[in-house]
Amino acid sequence: MITMYGIPNCDTIKKAKKWLEANNLEYSFHDYRKDGLSEEQLTGWVNELGWELLLNKRGTTWRQQSDEVKNNIDETSAIKLMLEHPAMIKRPLLDTGSVRKVGFKDTEYAELFA
Repeated sequence: MITMYGIPNCDTIKKAKKWLEANNLEYSFHDYRKDGLSEEQLTGWVNELGWELLLNKRGTTWRQQSDEVKNNIDETSAIKLMLEHPAMIKRPLLDTGSVRKVGFKDTEYAELFA
């Protein structure tokens, strides 16, 4: 079963959902804010994908952090920050059961599900 993780009002999430639906791929959506996220799950993703890939430094939540937080970020503090502010996790995170993919590009999704 395909699971898409993210927040529902994200434009990239909307594009990815539209692509999956247009390609008749069933999926479930996991809303970080509503459905939560465990430290174990996030740590697993960090171990597999790297905290640098998962931490969204482009969003307003990151920009609102103090310079001290931004200048001293490491794996431990990034995990803590992403658990406190799930909107800071890049999205979507797509889990096919065997592969995890961060972000959305239609060409990459087409390859993944070819």
